[in-house]
Amino acid sequence: MPQIHTPLLAPVDGHRNVTDLLVRRAEKVPDHAAFDVATGDGSWQQISTASFLHEVQRLAKGFIAAGIRPGDALAIMASTRFEWAVTDLAAWFAGAVVVPVYETSSPVQVAGIVRDAGIVLGIGGTEAQTSRLIDAFAETGTGGLGAYAMDPRERVTGGIPTLDELRSRADEVTDADLERHRTAADLDAAATIVYTSGTTGEPKGAVLTHRNFLGQVLNIAAAYGEVVHEGGNTIIFLPLAHVLARGLQLICLANGMRIAHLSDPSTVVETLSVLRPTFLVVVPRVLERIQAAAAQKAEAAHLTRVWRAAVATAVAGGRASEQSADGRAPASVRHRLFEALFYRRLRAVMGGRVDYILSGGARLDPEVSLFFRGIGVPVIEGYGLTETTAPLTGNLPGDIRAGTVGRPLPGSTVRIGDDGEILAKGIGVFRGYRDSAHDADAFVDGFFRTGDLGRFDAEGRLIIVGRVKDVIVTSTGKTIVPAPWEFAVEADPLVSHAVMVGEGRSFLTALIVVDPEEVAARQGATPADGRLHEIPDEDLRARIQRRIDAANALVSRSEQVRRFTLIAADLADTTIITPTLKIKRRILLERGSDVVAALYS
Repeated sequence: MPQIHTPLLAPVDGHRNVTDLLVRRAEKVPDHAAFDVATGDGSWQQISTASFLHEVQRLAKGFIAAGIRPGDALAIMASTRFEWAVTDLAAWFAGAVVVPVYETSSPVQVAGIVRDAGIVLGIGGTEAQTSRLIDAFAETGTGGLGAYAMDPRERVTGGIPTLDELRSRADEVTDADLERHRTAADLDAAATIVYTSGTTGEPKGAVLTHRNFLGQVLNIAAAYGEVVHEGGNTIIFLPLAHVLARGLQLICLANGMRIAHLSDPSTVVETLSVLRPTFLVVVPRVLERIQAAAAQKAEAAHLTRVWRAAVATAVAGGRASEQSADGRAPASVRHRLFEALFYRRLRAVMGGRVDYILSGGARLDPEVSLFFRGIGVPVIEGYGLTETTAPLTGNLPGDIRAGTVGRPLPGSTVRIGDDGEILAKGIGVFRGYRDSAHDADAFVDGFFRTGDLGRFDAEGRLIIVGRVKDVIVTSTGKTIVPAPWEFAVEADPLVSHAVMVGEGRSFLTALIVVDPEEVAARQGATPADGRLHEIPDEDLRARIQRRIDAANALVSRSEQVRRFTLIAADLADTTIITPTLKIKRRILLERGSDVVAALYS
């Protein structure tokens, strides 16, 4: 079986646990700005590493005064915000195990998590989020130490206590007591329990240790020093309940990159021009939308043909950069023309200082990656899961290949099983699920089974092919991996999700979930009743038919889709969409059973 290993760059044994990252950073550069924090008047205030440490210590003492003991489970349910970072580190300083809960979780999901993890104390962002934790505690008999809100007292009613009340108890705990709690956990103690979003099954609690986090943070910080450094800054708008955002936050803390948090993704564009980040982490949809918005502006200015030429020139430049020895390509006359017309304006939209973008969470269209590289903003694709403490593989600065997710990161080993499944072992791979019954099918020969299909290219870079559970076997005995076709269709900004159908059938069909903004523009609103709605729009169908035809041209005859239906769905509904914006195929197909039946009638 093909296997590639990358040795560690940085050892972890010199650390007690994750909290050492902040303690050592504050000792080294206490006055260095660690965070940009939004103020009430719309401006941003810089918070030093020493000030952040002080806030963390005060809240940690409050947790201890409230009754937190080393090893207790503490839940955080809030949008991405500075207080999330303070609470996360403070919980670790108090010796607790952090259990993040997505703010979009339903009451049933919240109750399931707090019951399974045995939560003793909960922190919500707003009054509503805190109330959901309180309700879950009452239903499950957990949360003996209560729930507190991050919002200030003036925004919280109903007698719900706030973090300020915990901070006011800091004087009840000595520095020596705090240090005993902070150092209680060793490298192999549980640091967090993250419940996987589950595209095909029920969420499971992955137990990640302090060794997992430290191993990833120290080694990724070492490998990506050109990207994450003291002179840079970033904006985190991905959910901090996801391990990728939390890992990024720790890497920035360790390397001194300044962090700002945004809870409302719709404000990202205006914030980019103010904070001017040097590095961003996004999901592929963000990059696709930036490119699509530029195309729409060009169309409005009657420059569609010029824009298409600019895209082609950027893609060609990106491809030439990949093939050059120094990662650069000479600018042609056409490139200089389009630099003046389009490229520099696109970079300005992103703040004008972005050196690199990391794209994760889903597959990125290679041409989109090449386009952004061609306009001067290289996109680093990586691959990982909750169970691998986020990144398992990644392209490196100066060694980026569009269409791949790079080589194993330091301390990681990747193997391709006989059936094509990606198997993982290494510093970031978790020790198992909270319910050990889930471990039986999760490992083989000491390797974690990712559930993804992949292969290595000739230079050892990983290419994701699809999901094991998504494989379709038709009635004619053909085995179909739907991901390549689905990826090609989803490259269209009109399409949010493409789901191929055909298990046990004689030919393939598809459900095409149309982008909600497009649905709203055509129908006035996006359905919010939990059902799937067919879209009888012939103009839209004709436009997407061209994308279907192009996708069919990329695959063999037996892998081509003959019929499809356009669907409108509520993509804010967590019963059909995971918190990381992946479609829950089984739920979609169950709700769309009548639509599927009609495709085969």
